[in-house]
Amino acid sequence: MSHPDPARVAQVRANLDAVRARIDAACAKADRDPAEVSLVAVTKTYPASDVRVLASLGVTDVGENRDQEAAPKAAETADLDLTWHFVGQLQTNKARSVAGYADVVHSVDRARLARALGERAAAAGRHLTCLIQVNLDSDSQAGVIGPRGGVDPRDALDLAERIDEHEALTLGGVMAVAPREGDAHAAFARLRAVADRVRDRYPGAAAISAGMSGDLEAAVAHGSTHLRLGTALLGDRAPIVG
Repeated sequence: MSHPDPARVAQVRANLDAVRARIDAACAKADRDPAEVSLVAVTKTYPASDVRVLASLGVTDVGENRDQEAAPKAAETADLDLTWHFVGQLQTNKARSVAGYADVVHSVDRARLARALGERAAAAGRHLTCLIQVNLDSDSQAGVIGPRGGVDPRDALDLAERIDEHEALTLGGVMAVAPREGDAHAAFARLRAVADRVRDRYPGAAAISAGMSGDLEAAVAHGSTHLRLGTALLGDRAPIVG
């Protein structure tokens, strides 16, 4: 097993310090405790060696958005005490694979997927925490999944019920990606309203997964509990092969 490259460790440590300073400042502005906000390092396109670098710096929540990249990376770093978050759109036929290594699935946007994850997790003797991905596009229509995934806000409680009925699944809360166009603050305010409705019915579903490298401050302002950060932590890198 190779040890992390010292130069890379120093680079990621500096980025991590800068990110934590941003989170601390955003929390201070929102009158929140930074301990309420978890950092999920999204390692999409970054090698497994960077996962080891992050772990050496105390970052053990790791996110991926493609199963074909996540599965081998999780296997390669199985000796580390990591929590794996699947954060991308997920095809139902990938449920078996994802249920084998993920601890949290942020992107559940339909009942069929919830059922597949529940069945596959149960078969594997595992338990998954699932977040409802909410479509924040302002022109969304009921019953239509957005281009980047996400249930219509009006259908979130119905999906929550579908997740809650599976013994191998725990409803953790909600997740969203801010629209490419428009005000992130307005989008995350809409997500917070959905999160409040879900938590009113399911008090344990308190997670709000929102905010990435470019909009974390807006997410923190509207109650995000999980920030999904890639570039701000790991910089611009050429995509890995495979």
